[in-house]
Amino acid sequence: MTDRRPLLLVDAPSLYFRAYFGIPESAARAPDGSPVNAVRGFLDMIASLIRSRRPDRLVCALDYDWRPAFRVALLPSYKAHRVAPAGGEVVPDTLAPQVPLLLEVLAAIGIPAIGADGYEADDVLGTLSVTQPGPVEVASGDRDLFQLIDDNRGVRLLYCGRGVAKLEDCDDAAVRAKYGVPAAGYADFAALRGDPSDGLPGVAGVGEKTAARLIDRYGSLAGILAALDEPDSGFAPGLRTKLVAAHDYLAVAPQVVRVALDVPLPAVDTRLPTVPADPERLFALAEKWNLAGSCRRLVDALATDR
Repeated sequence: MTDRRPLLLVDAPSLYFRAYFGIPESAARAPDGSPVNAVRGFLDMIASLIRSRRPDRLVCALDYDWRPAFRVALLPSYKAHRVAPAGGEVVPDTLAPQVPLLLEVLAAIGIPAIGADGYEADDVLGTLSVTQPGPVEVASGDRDLFQLIDDNRGVRLLYCGRGVAKLEDCDDAAVRAKYGVPAAGYADFAALRGDPSDGLPGVAGVGEKTAARLIDRYGSLAGILAALDEPDSGFAPGLRTKLVAAHDYLAVAPQVVRVALDVPLPAVDTRLPTVPADPERLFALAEKWNLAGSCRRLVDALATDR
């Protein structure tokens, strides 16, 4: 155990999408009528996380590439259903303009938001989780990030699938209780089970319980594939047939699902400020975009003894 306060890593796209869909546009507009629901909700989430988790370091991770070429090359279906007709990710028309504004506000406050060319926010979070001193708490609504949990290094996932107010503070035991696999086996488990939201087909006829049993018995996807070549490895005939049929998918899926831990990242000062970096800029943004309440709540959270 350590008395050190945590580094809070925020999956920014996960939270601002959640904020956008969680707050009606009609409830959060700038004086000119522009919706600012995603910005307002995101800032309130950050303020809530700072008050409840008491970090002394904080970094927001960004998607510089939401569908990296190296993952698509391995699995063309990866997020294919989310590609807009003109290319790029399908993003609501009234959300897209809010992201640059959100980044402006974060810069004025002094909270770093970083990404890396060719990588998703998940990869940035993964790299920071293994390169920065612990303890580390990753805030996201993305189940794939269960794989980052590491009790030995003090890395936890604050799973926000039901919102920040109802976040689940997850360690390895929580993942085992929820899915029947250790956190280190979650990526292989997810590949077996599949995930329609990411275009991962999984293995036809293999659900969560069967996937968990396979990981428990054979240790990993590599272990499962190796066992398929052994006649006496204990597979039921029907299950063996399903796994053999999915062999090509299973051979590449781990590289698609596993978060990169070696992303080249810019140097970043992770220290959480106690006062805004640029108070005048923050005041101007708050006035122009009707964000005074959310900005004040976040500034108050920064000033609170952590």
